[in-house]
Amino acid sequence: MNDKVRAKKHLGQHFLTDHNIAKKIADTLTLSGYSDVLEIGPGMGMLTQYLLQKEVIAHVVEIDKESVAYLGDHFPQLKDRIYAEDFLKYDIGSLFEGKSFAITGNFPYNISSQIVFKTLALRDQVPEFTGMFQKEVAERICETAGSKAYGILSVLTQAFYHAEYLFTVSERVFDPPPKVKSGVLRLTRKDNYKLACDEKLLFKVVKAAFQQRRKTLRNSLKPFHLSPSLKEDAIFGQRPEQLSVQDFISLTQKIENDAV
Repeated sequence: MNDKVRAKKHLGQHFLTDHNIAKKIADTLTLSGYSDVLEIGPGMGMLTQYLLQKEVIAHVVEIDKESVAYLGDHFPQLKDRIYAEDFLKYDIGSLFEGKSFAITGNFPYNISSQIVFKTLALRDQVPEFTGMFQKEVAERICETAGSKAYGILSVLTQAFYHAEYLFTVSERVFDPPPKVKSGVLRLTRKDNYKLACDEKLLFKVVKAAFQQRRKTLRNSLKPFHLSPSLKEDAIFGQRPEQLSVQDFISLTQKIENDAV
């Protein structure tokens, strides 16, 4: 594997080289509520080998052709479950034909937030999501109200999932080493993940609020053309980081009712 890793450094990827960490990531899956697991960006299969030891049906999606060929040669048990596709563009939902599946992986830093947003779009089929991010991103996803790190990812993820920051990973277990530490998290879909508000409107409200996070909601949500009476509500005098996830759901309900 080392020769293959060296040969692919030109792609700018960071390959996990520590078997203990790979196994720990595989073990973050509870295997509850699904029989299929999709790994995003398996590379040379460091994590894949441990997923294949579990009582689940492992699938992998990998955009790099060299990695796809390597996986096919070294993991014949995957058979036709290697998808040479871009996860962000591929119709993953139809691939599983409506069945539930978990997502895991050592995610590329540059698209990790996009992976989370696509997972949120697939939330009806994804009861569990685990994996490794840049540490700051993992912490942000799990952050709670009142923190400077609390933001769009925090609110929208936690509206539908329970978020747990599990453990930190040193940069020294990658080849080549990144300049930052990594963090592993687990998202477990809430039992009551169907929200009591317009979910599309919630996304718009949260994004608009945090795009001008230094302003009060009365100012950042001006594009929603709220009625003067609604803007007098005390919630509009707050800044977005002061609102809990439930507060944002309540805020969305108020805006929804205001438009009626």
